[in-house]
Amino acid sequence: MRFSYCMLPDYPLDDCIEIIKTADELGFYAAYSVDETWHKDLWVLFAAAARETKQIRFGPNVTHVFLREPTLICQQMATLDELTGGRTEIVVSTGNFGLLSQYNIDWANQKPLSRLKEAIHVMRTFLSEGAITFEGDFFKYSGLYTFAKPVQEGGIPIKMGAMKGPRSFRTAGEIADGMHQALAYSREAYDYSSGLLREGAEQAGRNYEELDNGAWVVTVVSDDSAAAKRAARILVAFYISSMPAEQLARHGIDASELAPVVDALGAGDVKQAVSLFEPHYAEKLSLAGTPEEVVEKIKADLAPAGVNHMILALSDPALVKLFSGEDVPNVPDIRGQLKLVNERVMPAFG
Repeated sequence: MRFSYCMLPDYPLDDCIEIIKTADELGFYAAYSVDETWHKDLWVLFAAAARETKQIRFGPNVTHVFLREPTLICQQMATLDELTGGRTEIVVSTGNFGLLSQYNIDWANQKPLSRLKEAIHVMRTFLSEGAITFEGDFFKYSGLYTFAKPVQEGGIPIKMGAMKGPRSFRTAGEIADGMHQALAYSREAYDYSSGLLREGAEQAGRNYEELDNGAWVVTVVSDDSAAAKRAARILVAFYISSMPAEQLARHGIDASELAPVVDALGAGDVKQAVSLFEPHYAEKLSLAGTPEEVVEKIKADLAPAGVNHMILALSDPALVKLFSGEDVPNVPDIRGQLKLVNERVMPAFG
């Protein structure tokens, strides 16, 4: 089981770099960052952190093919790959549906999965050959080239971010180097996605066991279990609008149940939204509690379903305060939680 950290880059940049350095020193596999207009720019941040670290890998989780052009993603990633000495990977998807709606992009009627598949073909070609001529349904190039080349042996892995399914989960098995499923916790959800990932890999003649099967989970770790769960509940409430109805259904949640939460957030009433987002919803959509509780949940519900990579979207009092204005005592900052995970969670998985 790999353990990685995925950040919301909303802290002062010096603090972000110190957090990444801590994750590097503690042996975390990768430092990922969301790639959304709402937050600070991950590419600049990772460039600054590259020379401050030795082993940790870097990548967006996820970057997207509606707001970012795939050859420009390649240019950025190849440059970062050289800067880090070959410590990068790409996690790519269609993007955050809530963000796309703010750009007035009608993604649902633009064949998002077909666009993503074509973009991955473009990215593999451009990264490996440094040039592309291509006439696709979504992207077209005539002799485009770049001098930005990755340096890592075997090239930069391209993994898919997935939430909705089932086609996206199956497609990840067919064409990607792995899949990171976001905002899920239940055993049923991971059994479902892992089964489709395996199905896609086997149909394409690929080895499922070699794929990265990652779980991107809002995570809060503290010796105060109730405080950790309160912090996770507040943060997850803000993610509801990004979650497809199909995904919620796999957790036994009807999207209509959470419509009042989304409406309250849309009206700017955060306190009411959190109040309506009852604890049992957060339990299904986050990983929170003491280190020992986190170990138990991973062993009971995630690892048996085939998850081999925990991508911990750690949240702390500073993020809770930023999003909601609420103070949550007895929860360590991100660096403190990274240390708790290193000392009391990671050893349970060898």
